[in-house]
Amino acid sequence: MKISSKKNCNVEIISYYTGYVILCISLLMIIPIIVSIFFNEWNATLDFIISISVSFIIGLSMIIFGKNIKESKPKVQWKHGFVISSLSWIILMVLFAIPYRLSSHTNSLLDGCFDVMSGLTTSGIILIQDIDHLSNALNMWRHILTFIGGQGMIVLALTLLVKNTNGAYKMYVGEGKDIELVPNVKGTARIIWKISMIYLAIGTAALWINGIIIGLKPISALFHALYIFASAWSTGGFAPNTQNIMYYHSISFETIAMIIFIVGSFNFGLHYAIWQGNKKEIFKNIEIQSFLVTSFLACTFAAIGLAKLNVYPDFISKFRRIIFNVLSAHTTTGFTSIYARQFALEWGDFGILIMVLAMLIGGSACSTAGGFKGLRVGIVFKGLIMDIKKLLSSEKNMKVYKYHHIKDTILEDGAIKSSSLIIICYIVTFTIGTLIGVYYGYPLASAAFESASATGNVGLTIGVTSPSMPVVLKVYYIIAMYLGRLEFLSVFALIGYVAGGIKKLCSNALKH
Repeated sequence: MKISSKKNCNVEIISYYTGYVILCISLLMIIPIIVSIFFNEWNATLDFIISISVSFIIGLSMIIFGKNIKESKPKVQWKHGFVISSLSWIILMVLFAIPYRLSSHTNSLLDGCFDVMSGLTTSGIILIQDIDHLSNALNMWRHILTFIGGQGMIVLALTLLVKNTNGAYKMYVGEGKDIELVPNVKGTARIIWKISMIYLAIGTAALWINGIIIGLKPISALFHALYIFASAWSTGGFAPNTQNIMYYHSISFETIAMIIFIVGSFNFGLHYAIWQGNKKEIFKNIEIQSFLVTSFLACTFAAIGLAKLNVYPDFISKFRRIIFNVLSAHTTTGFTSIYARQFALEWGDFGILIMVLAMLIGGSACSTAGGFKGLRVGIVFKGLIMDIKKLLSSEKNMKVYKYHHIKDTILEDGAIKSSSLIIICYIVTFTIGTLIGVYYGYPLASAAFESASATGNVGLTIGVTSPSMPVVLKVYYIIAMYLGRLEFLSVFALIGYVAGGIKKLCSNALKH
């Protein structure tokens, strides 16, 4: 009886908090409903009313199912926090795909789920069709998803729902974030949103003014500015037009967007430290140092490789086509200033290899970016240097090695090991995706490029991602985006929890 009671308690905790996350995040559908009414898009209004109704029913049902925990107030454990985070993402992916499917701009619910997961994970690869003729409401919804996904759905839920810190930090870490800006995790979540909203105002204003200057009408310029900022800041890569950033034909617009997505790829802890007056942090931080080195090397090698092919002869074209795309890949943004097939036809195998490496390395930890993260790359590199120095030093001269990330931290074997394990998980996920792509007949370079984009939550495409690609590849890319965004651990916890439940059911069935 005790085991059964404990099991029920676990299920109720997960159901209760997952229901609240679903309820909270589903409220965001009110925004596209308002937009659809403003633009007289009545079909879209109905689509989102249906979607929000279904989401509310499911969210409330899960809360009611777990309501008993309000009286017993059980302690939320790490396994609960991780499962709540990973399960919320899966359920919300399906619920948020409903307006996609009802709009008739996707061939199936799976294609809608693909685009939603791409948005929430700030990946940016898409299966939605006829993007130039989407309703304003659905376009708004796409960019809300990528903006919310960048900051984190659990982060948003925590700012509104949690009245105490019981279990909050465990859910927060379960979404791939582990930095505490202030002692209270709810306060940390609010600071993250405060930072993002201030940048939203500044970035949207800059893009809006630039949009008017290059010829967009004021209202159109405002929506384009909002959409591009949401995607740039969240390193998401979504755009309201098929041509992506090329639509604007403006080096100034591209430059502003590039500044935003570079800043957006930095750690929220770094933003907060600078805002607190610690400006030296930007030069001392291991992630910034790692990013500067890898960005410089990636841009330099790409430029050298493409110079050999004589693709982009002058500096302006090199800046707009090489540097922009390499930094878009490295920050895992996914904005592109060339057509997808140009990577395959013009960049050559060496250029594609540089892009694959940049996409896998990614941006900063606890930011909107994906990939290995600069922090882990820096820690592993410093760990390698530390081991070499230890081998060359006598035992009497052993010293303590440190790295600087917001504060000085002792470089321990545990940190090196955990960073290495996550990097290995990314590499394994990328390799499997590449193998599946090759199995279905895509060239090795193209399969590797697309797999790196999905695994690193980037969004650049070489032409593999399309509504006609194999279902197995669609499902795997969804899994790769999901694993990459939540950084594996919370997903593994969900798999372990489900597997444990199935094992118990089978065991009980055999006993009876």
